[in-house]
Amino acid sequence: MPSKYETVKKYILDQIVTGELQKDQKLPTESEMMATFSVSRYTIRRAISDLENENYVYRIQGGGSFVTDWQTQRTPDKMPRVIGILSTHVTSYIFPAIIDGADQVISDSGFSLSLANTHNQPARERTALINLMSQNLAGLIVEPTQSAIPTPNIDLYQKLQKMAIPIVFINAGYQNVADVSVISDDSEAIYRATNYLISKGHHRIVGVFQVDDQQGVNRLDGYMKAYQAHSALLTDCMPMMYKSDDVTQALHQINELVVQSPTKRPTAIIAYNDQLAIRIIAMIHDLGLRVPEDISVMGFDDFQLSQYLSPRLTTMTHEKQKMGQDAAKLLIQKINHHKVASIIYRPELIERDSVKDLSVHDD
Repeated sequence: MPSKYETVKKYILDQIVTGELQKDQKLPTESEMMATFSVSRYTIRRAISDLENENYVYRIQGGGSFVTDWQTQRTPDKMPRVIGILSTHVTSYIFPAIIDGADQVISDSGFSLSLANTHNQPARERTALINLMSQNLAGLIVEPTQSAIPTPNIDLYQKLQKMAIPIVFINAGYQNVADVSVISDDSEAIYRATNYLISKGHHRIVGVFQVDDQQGVNRLDGYMKAYQAHSALLTDCMPMMYKSDDVTQALHQINELVVQSPTKRPTAIIAYNDQLAIRIIAMIHDLGLRVPEDISVMGFDDFQLSQYLSPRLTTMTHEKQKMGQDAAKLLIQKINHHKVASIIYRPELIERDSVKDLSVHDD
């Protein structure tokens, strides 16, 4: 739990970094801040002293404290050497490989790395951005939070642009923030995955996609396009959409479909990612059914554990480590004022053991 002076310091620093307090604007008086935070004069003075030492405020004897021109305090011997990575997750699933790839390039280029985790929550993204902006920041690699909707933190991204801090997005971009990105062609990948299942004789295919992220929206789009290309099968199309905080509800809905009779339940399920596919396979097994004998399952991202499951998971590739490396390379090129362009990967199908070929049983 932060101390009282740290709470005061963070509040003032947040207002300075976000631009609510502008250059040369006077801070509230000590008495006003004592009343606002219900703290002692010593606590206020300690917070202001820290901010003064860090060149965010300056004092005028008898006149109070004011905001410095903190954005231009960088001197040649103190040029920013920190690159931030802002991700929806940091320590789980495919993200360690992405971060490791970026770190290799960042460290080789003489920069240090600062990590921040949003858990796909805009409020946590805002806090993380403010914390990163208060550092000696040279650039940012950002995985957008709930990227399918315009970011409510647009003011901070605009502030970063005014500060001339380069940004590279990974996995998706924001609708209301224009910048370079390193992404996969999610729509085309799931289009091919759905067609693969159809070629194996599957008609009743459930597509389960997280639609508060642009990746999921694009994957849903590919799934729907595949069915549109096989219009005779459109009545068998079963899209299922969920938000990042509703995974349990999505699994419950899948459970209700799976327990139906063999003539009604889906013959195959395409999951938003391997992480969800693994949970679906476990649920199917818990119901006394088998994968792929009773229901086929496909994933996306080629998570490391997918090849060790029983059955081994059929999935689509995700560049992971290369994505981190490429994003870091683009960012460093931007820091050095080079012109760069976005990168789009084409995921490939990895055929393993979790899909049954129904076409061989057709007469």
